[in-house]
This record gives sequence, C-alpha cells and structure tokens, in this order.
Amino acid sequence: MHPLRKALLIAVLFIAVIIPAFCAPASEVRLGVLKGPTGIGACRLLSLNEQGQSRNRYSVTLLSEATDMVASIAAGQLDIAALPTNAAASLYNKTNGDVRLAALNTAGVLYILENGNSIKSVADLRGKTIYAVGQGSNPEYVLRFILSQNGIDPQKDVELVFLDSTELTTRAATGMVELCMLPVPAVTTVLMKNKDMRIALDLTQQWDSLNTPGILTMGCIVVRTEYAKTHPIEVMAFLDEYGSSINFTTKNPAEAAELCAKYGIVPSAAIAEKAIPDCNLIFISGKDIRPAIEGYLKVLYDFNPKSIGGKMPGDDFYNLGDLR
Repeated sequence: MHPLRKALLIAVLFIAVIIPAFCAPASEVRLGVLKGPTGIGACRLLSLNEQGQSRNRYSVTLLSEATDMVASIAAGQLDIAALPTNAAASLYNKTNGDVRLAALNTAGVLYILENGNSIKSVADLRGKTIYAVGQGSNPEYVLRFILSQNGIDPQKDVELVFLDSTELTTRAATGMVELCMLPVPAVTTVLMKNKDMRIALDLTQQWDSLNTPGILTMGCIVVRTEYAKTHPIEVMAFLDEYGSSINFTTKNPAEAAELCAKYGIVPSAAIAEKAIPDCNLIFISGKDIRPAIEGYLKVLYDFNPKSIGGKMPGDDFYNLGDLR
C-alpha cells in the first residue's frame, strides 16, 4: 500500500474509532430520581433518554422517599442520585467522603397550609398541631429552626406530627387536617382539590427574614466519589444534560408538565404545570456550589449537628474538579 494512502487510512481510523472511544460515554449511568420538586427538573432528560437522544445512557430509578434513595446510593446501586441537601451532607459524613455534590437543583419549596384564616405569622403557630412531611430531612429541620428563631420551642410549644408525603397530601386535600407543612407540588395538589385550604406562610420568606446565610436549598445531585473518578466523561455529560433539562423545564412548563406526569414524577400534568413556576428550580454546579449552600448547612449544623451527620462536610464534598 502506498505510504500516503496508509497514512490517510490510519488517520481516518483514528478519527472514526479511537477519538470516540476516549470521548464518548461508554457505560450505562444508574440515575436515581425523586418524585416531587427534586425530580421535576429531570423530566426532559428522561424523555431524551427514552428516545435514545441523550449523550449518556441512563438506567433510571424513580423513588418516592429520600431514605430509600440514600440507601440505594450508599449501597452502590446508583451512580448519580437526587437527594435532600442535608441528607447528602449526612451521607458524605457517614461514608467518609464516598459522595460528592455535583449540583444544586431545588431552592425553598415549603409552605404552611391552613384550613381557616387564623395563621398570619409564625407566632400564631404556638399551641397548634402541625402535620408535616420530611422527618429527619430538610423540611423537619427548617420548620424546627424557624419555630425556634421565633421564640417557639418545637418540643413544647407545638405538636409536630410527621406523615409521608402521599398520606399527608391526601389528608389535606380531603379536609382531614387543619394545619400542615408541605412542599410544592403537593401544595398545588391540595389547593386544587380543597378550596378551603390556603397558603398561610411561605417558609422561604420566613427563612430569608431571619437573615440566615446561604440559600435555603432543599435538593441536590450527588455522585459516588469512586464513580466520578472512573467515569468523569459520563459525569460531565450528565451535568450538561441535566442543566439543560432544568432550563427547558422552567421555560416550557406546559410541555414539561406532560413529561412529569408521563414519568410519574407528579400525579398529573395539570398539577405539574401549576407547580413548576413555584418549584424554585435552580442549577448550580462547580465552584458556585460551596458559596451557595455552605452557609445553609452551617445553620443546620449549629441548630442540630445530627441534621447533617454530626459535622460540617470537608472541602472535597464541594469539589468535583479534582476528579477530572
């Protein structure tokens, strides 16, 4: 074979085979998605994956409870997963750094709902029974912190009754509870089905009024540290695709709502479309993660160290950069 033709053939082979082998994701990514606000931003990504148009190939696990998601990623059954932010910090501490923060995806989404018109301020919650979701997670700690900062002892001055999200949503929607704390889109479901319920307090506004540092950040994406080390291309591709998915969702709520219903993230498209504008979807990654969330985690730590696993996460918790 002529040397020039041989060189050309080698070049074509390199471009067609070798470069893609190094640059393209080659393995299936096991992705955990939570139902509710934390999962809504992933709807477009799930659709592209189903159509074979995503850069990564995703094996998707959709779960209702954060505790199940924590258990799955801790057991190595998932590579990337959505978690409440405090659960992510706690998992990092309990596993000696086996997970890293990849992105923040959901800001404050918690509201106090009342069947009535007596709750005008946090002070009005004194002596009340408050049904709530999220025991052992962000919602519980945010509620307890806000109560305590307003002079209400969560142990003595109120009665907190924790239920799973589905049960409490059903009870509130059917008028079985008078006062509750829920996140969007459960709030949207209740308000659509029970016209006697109203939003009494926006807990994000209450949090901000206390001049607490950092952003009230409810949800995030974590990646197993070992997976990030061995599959950096897949992780970076996921972040690109996931950020685009969140952007699509916020700009196209009607279309995104249909996808949310299709994949079981939200019970119906009508609920999802009304809820998306109130879900406070965000996408913060890279060097911007730490300044956005560290202050929030410090508030939780100072209030109750157990809320984030007993200590503040180390520097590497916020840094995927050293794995690239």
